[in-house]
Amino acid sequence: MICPIAVGAAEPGLNFRQGERNTHQSPNHHHHHHRSQNPSSTMSTEQPFQEIQIPEQKLLSNGLRFPTILSPSTTSSPTLPLTATHSIKTHKPYLESLLLQSGALILRGLPLQTASHFNDVVEAFDYPELPYVGGAAPRTNVIGRVFTANESPPDQKIPFHHEMAQVPQFPSKLFFFCEVEPGAGGETPIVLSHVVYDRMKERYPEFVEKLEEFGLLYVRVLGEDDNPSSPIGRGWKSTFLTQDKTVAQQRASELGMTLEWLEDGVKTVMGPIPAVKYDKVRKRKIWFNSMVAAYTGWKDERNDPVKAVTFGDGSPLPADVVYDCLKILEEESVAIPWRKGDVMLLDNWAVLHSRRPFDPPRRVLVSLVK
Repeated sequence: MICPIAVGAAEPGLNFRQGERNTHQSPNHHHHHHRSQNPSSTMSTEQPFQEIQIPEQKLLSNGLRFPTILSPSTTSSPTLPLTATHSIKTHKPYLESLLLQSGALILRGLPLQTASHFNDVVEAFDYPELPYVGGAAPRTNVIGRVFTANESPPDQKIPFHHEMAQVPQFPSKLFFFCEVEPGAGGETPIVLSHVVYDRMKERYPEFVEKLEEFGLLYVRVLGEDDNPSSPIGRGWKSTFLTQDKTVAQQRASELGMTLEWLEDGVKTVMGPIPAVKYDKVRKRKIWFNSMVAAYTGWKDERNDPVKAVTFGDGSPLPADVVYDCLKILEEESVAIPWRKGDVMLLDNWAVLHSRRPFDPPRRVLVSLVK
């Protein structure tokens, strides 16, 4: 379900749009000459991005700031979306290394106005696309690889989750883009998953042990068509991208999901599915599940959240532990206010995300990658 996206040279709280001096480069070097003379020096001397600091970031124990925020460096400030996407293409290894370290990356101050600009940014990163099959959120394709984020009502908050953690095929990364800045609120808070695992393990060792042994079972009742007033209101036709029950059945079983057809919809049962995963790249356990989201948020006229998620053996989850987990998620999270043009890239293996209620207008777009 989607929700509802190293220390810098800048002083905290500076206005990035004025552009601060980048310590990595001398102001006389411009982007283009250097590349033509000596392409191998592009990475070292010509850095089109610089890390900036803002007050909302969290300082981690390893000295890194979470999330990492980059803005165009003074001398190479791109004025055209095309220049921005070119910088991304040529500096992808650098951007990926930052994402690996921090789990979340915000590109701020790029000249991006439209969904089409955002689509160009997504394509510049060149990750394979992930079709949105089996997700819970009502959403619409905007252009190319870009979708609306969860279109549930503004007054609802969307709880913390890893994207599509309740199905076996989930995106490895997700991009968010702020096309229209929220009137108020509407942040997309993020939290490091391994921190949540460590805190839960320390506080509730038996609970976590049982979770690791049995996993979780997710039960959701879907109507036929989308219900935009519900945060999990995606109907079965758009969940499985078909009008045909037989095809839906087949796609569900490919996801490891069983379907029980009802008079006016279908009950989907997913799992047991692991609730804790091992991030092989970073060598740590992560809190990879939709437990809190389902238990506290999967509520509409068809669904009772308490029945929406149980231990894999069918036994109910202890409410106090689930709500304490919610508290830990909130305590450890960071909420960066959106600015128009922001792109947030999340590593879905490292970070859970959510959405705060907001006053319209607000338009945040999303793209999922394999």
